[in-house]
Amino acid sequence: MSTALPTSRRITGDTARDTLDFLLARVERRIQEFLAEERRVWAERNPDSTELIDCVARMVGSGGKRLRPAFCVAGYLAGGGDPGDDAVVDVAAALELLHTFALLHDDVMDDSGLRRGEPTAHRAHSALHRERGWRGEARRYGEGVAVLAGDLALVYAERLLADCPPRARRVWGELCTELMVGQFLDVRAAARFVPDPELARWIALFKSGRYTVYRPLAMGAELAGAGELLGPFEEYGLAVGEAFQLRDDLLDAFGSPELTGKPAQLDFRQHKMTLLMSYALRDDAEIAALVGDDPAGADPDRLHDLLLANGFRDTVESAIAERLRSAEEVARRALAPDWSAQLCAMARQAVHRTG
Repeated sequence: MSTALPTSRRITGDTARDTLDFLLARVERRIQEFLAEERRVWAERNPDSTELIDCVARMVGSGGKRLRPAFCVAGYLAGGGDPGDDAVVDVAAALELLHTFALLHDDVMDDSGLRRGEPTAHRAHSALHRERGWRGEARRYGEGVAVLAGDLALVYAERLLADCPPRARRVWGELCTELMVGQFLDVRAAARFVPDPELARWIALFKSGRYTVYRPLAMGAELAGAGELLGPFEEYGLAVGEAFQLRDDLLDAFGSPELTGKPAQLDFRQHKMTLLMSYALRDDAEIAALVGDDPAGADPDRLHDLLLANGFRDTVESAIAERLRSAEEVARRALAPDWSAQLCAMARQAVHRTG
């Protein structure tokens, strides 16, 4: 039985997709106008300060899938929210700026050189330091700028939530906490490098399942006053989020940097205990012997070949398909047909991607 709100309060049919797209375009404009106004204000106060705002703006403007705003707006509209209310636009924009914060910090922690096909913020500002002949260590300067830009993106997200209702605010607090804890567990697991599929799954759920899918859906539902959708959204979101993370694992191990916009095999080079790597080390003696106690000394190309030859790519593809089926079943069971179809399409788009 559908738990969605009465038809009179819901947008259906072709209008559903059109309204979702319309609101997402408004979210994009809101972010761009917000950052442009910040730049104007700070250019008058101190022109040098605009470099930090530009760092945030470059990350936001460099592309990205905008999954979190999309799930937030979809949850809002599926719950009967008024598309004319500005609140959902600000919340969805805040989610994208939170993601900008996370990416800027993540690239520093991973010492990644590429993001969306361009030099990462810390690498770009390290290069600027060297070009300008400044004092001090260029690497530390670049990392400092990227960390501060991430902090600024988080501040901007909080400012956009100034008028957010308390119920949605609580979801935001939970989302942010889970993101930070998940990132800590990821860093810790990389340092320990012990095969632990259950821990790897928890990290995937915190960093993807809840952060990328469920919590944005929940914020949208709470804004719409549709708390009865939280249960189905959680079940759907965790399934899609785990499939999303598994796809990330495959793209890192087997994807092309030209398509992903990120260095190949970065997770392995950074000793990330992903779900893929955790299963491989636990279940395959040849891979475990190759990696041993010194993952930094293992040949990434040999690891790539073993993962492929020993069937781990196919195993993970099967797991992705199973979780996608589960998510689609939840959407069809819990939502009216138009919005179940929309969320099924969004799940497939999130999972079947090349970058």
